[in-house]
Amino acid sequence: MKQTLRFAAVAALAGAAACTPTEQQVKPDEKPVTTTPVQSTKERSPQELFDQGVAAFDKGQLGEARAAFTKLLEKKPGLVSAEFNLGVISEREGKLTEAQTHYEAAHKADPMHEPTLLNLGKVYRLQDKFEQAISLYESALKEPGQEFNVPLLNNLTVAYRLAKKFDQAEGAARKVLSRTKDNPDAYKNLALVYFDQGNYRLAEFISANAKKLDEKDPGVWNNLGMIFLRNDDRRGALGYFQKAVSLKPDFAPGLFNLGAMALSYRDYDNAEKSFAKATELDPTSYEGFLAYAWALDGQKGRDPKKGLAAGQAFEKVLALKADQSDAVCGAGWAYAADKTGFDKAVPYLQKCKALASTTAADQQLIDAKLKSIETLQKSGAQAPAAGAAAKDKPKATGTGGASLLDKVTDDAAKSEGAAPAPAPETPAAPEKAPEGAKPAPK
Repeated sequence: MKQTLRFAAVAALAGAAACTPTEQQVKPDEKPVTTTPVQSTKERSPQELFDQGVAAFDKGQLGEARAAFTKLLEKKPGLVSAEFNLGVISEREGKLTEAQTHYEAAHKADPMHEPTLLNLGKVYRLQDKFEQAISLYESALKEPGQEFNVPLLNNLTVAYRLAKKFDQAEGAARKVLSRTKDNPDAYKNLALVYFDQGNYRLAEFISANAKKLDEKDPGVWNNLGMIFLRNDDRRGALGYFQKAVSLKPDFAPGLFNLGAMALSYRDYDNAEKSFAKATELDPTSYEGFLAYAWALDGQKGRDPKKGLAAGQAFEKVLALKADQSDAVCGAGWAYAADKTGFDKAVPYLQKCKALASTTAADQQLIDAKLKSIETLQKSGAQAPAAGAAAKDKPKATGTGGASLLDKVTDDAAKSEGAAPAPAPETPAAPEKAPEGAKPAPK
């Protein structure tokens, strides 16, 4: 099995904060209008419920926030702010389908509510529904007075690029620059359009312009790192990724890219730390969880419990992207590292064997592992030692180079493209890091 490691690029979304598709937070605007005084006992007014939801969200109490906004919707069906905030909560929890449902309800209630347009488009992109994102933005831009809406155009640029409609992506970016010539987000997007087409020299030139406009934008340094990585200057790339994270310690794409570089050198401990932070910051990226799973999986030879943790991470990938082949096979091999995971390992390994992408050699290895598990279960013995596990399982084949994502994350749109980065050899279960499990240029 091949474990292909990719790096993440950062595109500029939603024109507000540089590189962020939209302020992904529960907003206190558009509060429900209360015409009656606050009620005294258990029954809360719409205004109180709204305030309660916002306060709970700010404290990280997502369950309480969800309950408050859900109750608010019962009182005020179709309230845009309530549907929008429920979408944000679902997105924060990594429940993209649920988030899409709430955002679509908010969009139906108010087709020109800009935060909803931006977040709904982002959720479409995260699910590879690029054409739906494009249609959403194009329709909004046709409305009176919206032709040069910068946040919408920047997001449309990203959607075009991810759909590989490069001419249209370049046109949208230049349309922004025709009205706001010093827009760093447009320059970042334009640089990634060239990057994805292999024109690294022009991508670097455009990124340098973006850096002049905002030297403290971590996304610019991140994207420069991706360019250097593509040009096989790994030391230079590492420096740029580190610079991005130094400017913004909670910058998920930079953390992801640092993790991807560590993983490519089989530095599993540091890779695990970086991916743990990145996935906490961006729970919507299946690529992030896939890379995190590989970092954990690489340690299961010395600690079988890491294999169980890897299996759980692979399952998070599947929750975000059903039937993702790397995660299916990875979960099977990861859970097979410890007898407490055998019951989960068996169905995943069986499913992995049935995949069209599974080679005949890997199918034989799976058969051997399934037989071994059956024997161990009957005898009540522990899983084989690390050395034996390594023989049973297909080895990860690393590839050289670096590659970008075809995704757009919360804080920054992930880009696709670069060359596959070297993947570590995992003793028990090789898998490839998803299209998002790549370091991220910004």
